[in-house]
Parts: sequence; structure tokens; C-alpha cells
Amino acid sequence: MQESPANVRLWSTRLPNFYSQQIKGHPLAWMIGVSILILFLCSSLRHALFQSTGWDLGIFDQAIYLISQGQPPISSLIKVHILGDHAAWVFYPLALLYKIYPNVHWLFLVQSTALALGALPTWHLARLAGLREGQAIALAAVYLLYPVIFNANLFDFHPEVMAVPALLAAVLAARLNQVVWFCLAIILVLGCKFILALTVAALGFWLLVFEKKRLCGVLAIVAGIAWFIIATKVILPIFNPQQMTSISRYGYLGNSIFEIAQNLFLKPRAIFQVVLSLDNLKYLILVFGPVIWGLSLQNLIPLIPAIPALALNLLADYQPQKDIVAQYSLPIVPFLMLAVIATLADGRGWLRSQRAMVLWSLMFFLVFARWSYFFTKYLPTIDTWQATREAIALIQTQGGVYTTNEIVPHLSHRPLIERTVTTEPQDLNQFEYVLLNLRHPGSNSSPEFAAQLVEQLQQAPQFQQRYQRDGVILFQKATQSLAIANFITLLIE
Repeated sequence: MQESPANVRLWSTRLPNFYSQQIKGHPLAWMIGVSILILFLCSSLRHALFQSTGWDLGIFDQAIYLISQGQPPISSLIKVHILGDHAAWVFYPLALLYKIYPNVHWLFLVQSTALALGALPTWHLARLAGLREGQAIALAAVYLLYPVIFNANLFDFHPEVMAVPALLAAVLAARLNQVVWFCLAIILVLGCKFILALTVAALGFWLLVFEKKRLCGVLAIVAGIAWFIIATKVILPIFNPQQMTSISRYGYLGNSIFEIAQNLFLKPRAIFQVVLSLDNLKYLILVFGPVIWGLSLQNLIPLIPAIPALALNLLADYQPQKDIVAQYSLPIVPFLMLAVIATLADGRGWLRSQRAMVLWSLMFFLVFARWSYFFTKYLPTIDTWQATREAIALIQTQGGVYTTNEIVPHLSHRPLIERTVTTEPQDLNQFEYVLLNLRHPGSNSSPEFAAQLVEQLQQAPQFQQRYQRDGVILFQKATQSLAIANFITLLIE
């Protein structure tokens, strides 16, 4: 959908005025502010209830902390430099926040703010397309109520959340012929995750061919392709010579990125067997359902940049990519919103009234957003909440920690921390602390494995039990200072 030159010029003059004069009293400001607060409180509460995980929050929190301390950001959880994970350099500027005060809640704040701010360019794009104020506000609400937005915010932290508003801002900048802002937006997108380079390249193709934004289109195509090659041929091989773990999700197509790309054309039968599945059908319903009322065959062109992310999820042999609980569908959302805007601007769409749009979105949110987890999934472990907090408070040095997946993000500000995994026996001598929960041994572990570890530690003379309550047990490697502390404790008792 192309905007008329007159409309672009008019909106270019209105845009600064909106930011400088109207944002404080505009309904959109309240919507975004309340959304930031709700998203931040939900992710913080989940973390406080020991439901966040070492994989992925612990990985990113540890890496950012190490960067802020001037140490190599080599995650002890994945055993590689953080750039070897997804070539996401955005962790380095994020570490500036940890220099102010190292706390994982910075990540929750960045994530909630980024996701909520996507409503702002959504509103601008709707108004630029000629939609009424009420419709533009409704579309901002549709974006904020998208289940993927809430669920991704609740699922630990992932840097690609910052790409969502950046992609929308890039489209807005391109339509307003603001090339510098466009470049800044796509640079941010590329820094969040190397695979988003495919989305940027597809965005460039769409802008060049269909939006007639030649300069922005060429810049995005070149930047996307160049960064993908640099990331896969230089950065990842240097920092992660053992290849990326995500490749295994497409193992039926090959053992490297370029082998997988080649087999996309050479193995159509294998692709059809994966793509044409019931799981993928359910996934498409979950992704498109919230805005199905605003999609029309005549206005699906804006979905072209969403094809790479959508294809990766459909092709993956990995269940979380076929659900809306995780972050994998986030790069699709901005372009779904653009398709809806194009449909409404073209006078089409099943629903056109503000109330109908919001009610439909609210219905999908209530059914598919994971807000109910606070009343179901997160409550069974509350019986050991106080004991876990007390045990964590006793870990006062930077020594290595071996603990459950759910406790890892509370202790990841150290060079060495690993999660208990039944299939990965550890040399316990490398750790100063071992913190276990017999009642709730955590994901990737089991009660039997936790009990076996306790028995092993009780028989190990180099470890002493520091704490035990409600099935939560803390062991610490014996040192002279610990022996003195235990002796003083016995005297006091």
C-alpha cells in the first residue's frame, strides 16, 4: 500500500507535533504506559515465584552481567561466548544498564517497554494510511492484546522483543522517507538476532518492489544479506565452532545452514511431511486468529516480510516454534498489523468498528494469553518459596553454583553456574555451592536425580550442609571460614 505524497508530507509535519505536544494527554500514551506496567509486573512476579528459567533468562542475564564487569561473556550454561549463540551484539549496550546496578529486572523493563511501544508506530501507520482516529486507537489496542505479545513477555527474556517496535518504526520511516531513522531501526533489528537478517532482507524486497521505496528497499536487502553472511560465516564460526544448537530443529534437512537452504529445493517430500501437519494448522490459527477479521486476499502483500519467520516456524521440528507461548512468532506480528491496516484502508475487513475490533482481540487474549498460569501452573511450587529465598540469601560469594533450572536466574551473576540435568552428570568439585529442591527438582531434572545428588553430597567430605527446610537443601564446599562459622553457630545454639 503506497501513501500519497501529499499525505506523507502532511503526516511528516504532524509527527513531531504529536511527540512534542499531544503525547501526554493522548489515549495512546495511557495505553502504552499501562501496558508497560502490566507486562513488567507480570514478568517480575513470574520471576519472583521461581518460574523463570536458566534457559534462556539465566543465559542472557549471566552474559550481560559478565560484559558489565569487563569479563568475557562466556555462558557456563551453553559453554560458548554469547555472540556464538545468535550473534546478537545488542547485549553489549544492554550491559550499560547493569553498570548502573546489576539486576535482572532491567531486562524485564526493557522487554515490557519494547513490546508496549510497538503500539506507537502501529497507531502512526494507521493514521498515515488514512484510518480514523478511533480505528487507529483500536488497532493499537489490537496489537497490545495480541496473545503473542503477552506470552513472549512472560517467557523469560529474549532480545528479539526489541525488533518488534523497530520493524514497525522502520516501515513508518520508509513511508515518511526518513532514511536515517530507517537505517537506525534495521540496525537495531539486525543486532537482536542474526536470523532476523532474513526478515530485514524480505522487508527490503517488499519496500523496493511493492512500496516503491527504492533507497530503503535496497539498503534493507543489502544489510540483511550482508549481515546474514557475516554472522554465519564469520561471527558464529569464531565464537561457536561446534555449530548452533538451533540447527538441530531442521536436522532432517541437513547439518549446516547452507545445506539446509539447499535441501529446501532438493527434498520437497520431506518438507511437505513437516509443513502439512496438524500442529502447523493449529499454529496458523493461533497466529492469524486474532486479526483474521482484518485480512483480505487483496491486501496480503505486507505479509511478505513475515515469510522468513513464518517459514522457519512451520519447517522446524521443534514444538515451541509451533505455539504462541514462546518468542518465535514475534517477527510476524508487525506485518500482520500492516496487512490489517491495508485492508481497513482499502474499505475491506469483516470488522470495522472500534468496539468490534477490541472485543474480538480481548476474546482471543482471554483464551490464548497465558495469564491463567498465575492461578494454575505457577502455584504448586509456592510451598517451598520461603525456604528457597532463605537458601539463596546464604550464597554470598561469587563461587560456582549448581542448582535447578528455575533457581539459576536468581544466582546467575557469577562466572560459573549450571543447572541440574539428569542426562548431564557434573563434577561437583568445581562448584562452591549446590542448591537443590527435593519437592520441586525443576525442569530437566527429577526427584530421583535430586535425591541421588543429596546422598552423594552427604557422603562427600568436601561439602557441608548449610541449610535444609521444606525439601530445599544447600550444600557449600568446606573452607576454613565456613568451619569457623559453623563452630560459632554451634556455640550460640
